[in-house]
Amino acid sequence: MQLSRAQYVCLVFSIMATAIGQSLVFAILPPLGREVNLAEVQITSIVALSAFIFGVASPYWGRYSDRVGRKPVIMIGLIGYTVGTLVFASLFQAALMGLIGGSMLFALALIFRCSQSMVMSASGPAATAYAADHTSADQRTKAMARLGAAHNTGTILGPAVSGGLATLGLLAPLFFAGILTGVAAIYTWLKLPVTPNDQLQQRTLQAKVRYTDPRVVRLLAICIGMFSGFSGIQQTLGFNIQDKLGLDGIQTAQMTGGALMISAIFSFVAQLLLVGRLNWKPETFIRLGTLCLIGCAAFMTLSDTFLGLSIGMALMGTGLGMAMPSISAAASLAVTPEEQGAIAGLVSSCPALGFMVGPVIAGYLYQLNPSYATGFSLFIFCILFAVLLISRKKATPDIKPPKQ
Repeated sequence: MQLSRAQYVCLVFSIMATAIGQSLVFAILPPLGREVNLAEVQITSIVALSAFIFGVASPYWGRYSDRVGRKPVIMIGLIGYTVGTLVFASLFQAALMGLIGGSMLFALALIFRCSQSMVMSASGPAATAYAADHTSADQRTKAMARLGAAHNTGTILGPAVSGGLATLGLLAPLFFAGILTGVAAIYTWLKLPVTPNDQLQQRTLQAKVRYTDPRVVRLLAICIGMFSGFSGIQQTLGFNIQDKLGLDGIQTAQMTGGALMISAIFSFVAQLLLVGRLNWKPETFIRLGTLCLIGCAAFMTLSDTFLGLSIGMALMGTGLGMAMPSISAAASLAVTPEEQGAIAGLVSSCPALGFMVGPVIAGYLYQLNPSYATGFSLFIFCILFAVLLISRKKATPDIKPPKQ
């Protein structure tokens, strides 16, 4: 059992388009926020609160896709992303024109971004569950690695597009992202096969998988911790680059895009050449990935040059490239076929929950001292690695996957 070419292309396109849009926002929002006089903690709070909404909604969409099918939920997410991005970009266009500002701008940005997050969170878990539906247990890790590679291809292209389009203005990349996800929605609607009705009926009576489920609680906690540290670094990256290198808004967007592209390239390579080819246990990849994240945070804390920051971002990409597909695959194998949508929703929510914590703490610490923000991430990664070593005997590879 494996994904057909048509199914694979649709999933890759939808994931890649969303990833391009997300990486554009991460590259553009710090300098864009400063252009309209938002404080650093306000900018990171927009990310954090919208991430909270994303995290709350993702499990619901995963379970909903178990009942109604994967394709409709993927479509809801893509359309929501398209509309939300265009509205969000239009709001900042009004701010740049001087039509709105201050607390009103901040409040509306929060409302629009959180509304977008509530809907766009549908596509990720549904796409992941669709892949799980069509792969056997022994192919699950490789399938998740390939989808992860598609996501990282998007994050590679996103900063490159951002840097190029930023010359036309800071909002040009956002409008491009909205149009691209709209095209992905149309393509998915036309080409992706629907889930057969008999499979939907089998899933209707399933029990809910919860964060506290003993089969997956450890994996979910590790994933949330990783993204708490990761988001703290990512959401202060633009500030770090602008302040350490003395750049203006356009230059900051371009250099931030370049750093994110380096991270995405290394993540792409790690997923295809390591996770996709080596038959190591998921736990091994998770531990190695956490070590890379520790190295990333150390470089980001100590470096004052773009080269040092780039090395840190390369380690970040490598670490997440090894850890995330392994967490997704291990969680998928730990539950039954009827629970794939539910577990995909929970795993998809973990990065968002991490983003709820990391950006706010890092944004506040950055205002006190820039090194405090990345030092916070270093502390989190060290704690995670200690937990992984202590709980080694209870590692997820010991869990017998269900018969599928």
